[in-house]
Amino acid sequence: MPREQPDRPGLLTTIGYGDRPWEDFLERLRRHHVEYIADVRSHPRSRLPEYEGEALRPALARCGIKYVFMGDSLGGKPDDPSCYVGGRVDYAQCEKRPAFIAGLDRLAGALRDGHRVALLCSELDPERCHRSKLIGQALLKRGIPISHIDRDGNSIDQAQVIERITGGQAHLFGESFTSIGRYDPGALSEGN
Repeated sequence: MPREQPDRPGLLTTIGYGDRPWEDFLERLRRHHVEYIADVRSHPRSRLPEYEGEALRPALARCGIKYVFMGDSLGGKPDDPSCYVGGRVDYAQCEKRPAFIAGLDRLAGALRDGHRVALLCSELDPERCHRSKLIGQALLKRGIPISHIDRDGNSIDQAQVIERITGGQAHLFGESFTSIGRYDPGALSEGN
């Protein structure tokens, strides 16, 4: 439901849980005033039971955070065979999918309406995850800001994540990056 006047600005951020204890994970969400978790795991399973999709929804609800599954549109391992080249995920192909475009539109609408959304995946480090390599880059190309909650709980922007990926050497990747730091998954190892 759109807000008439948000009491604070909207936020699009990402978070990975890794092997993080549940209370530590919740503390990070609270610190960033997250209202919604958008689960962007293609398959919301985890070896840690508290992060299983079916367990996550009610656990977050008890904390006042809403859970939305978006792995079908924004997941890093889509079921669509056209997203794979040589058996590997091709993010450029993923970005062309109507479902992916609709997922980005949904995130843009949430931000515009003043909601505070964290995209969730399992990978703790944003530079190793499709949250930054695929979704973050696609949002950046649209001029939509996104930040990432890193392993230490700090908020870093998309440019800082690209800096981490390339070790400050983006110019060595040639056409793989543009002035906004567009990531070409063929240039580096694939994320999740």
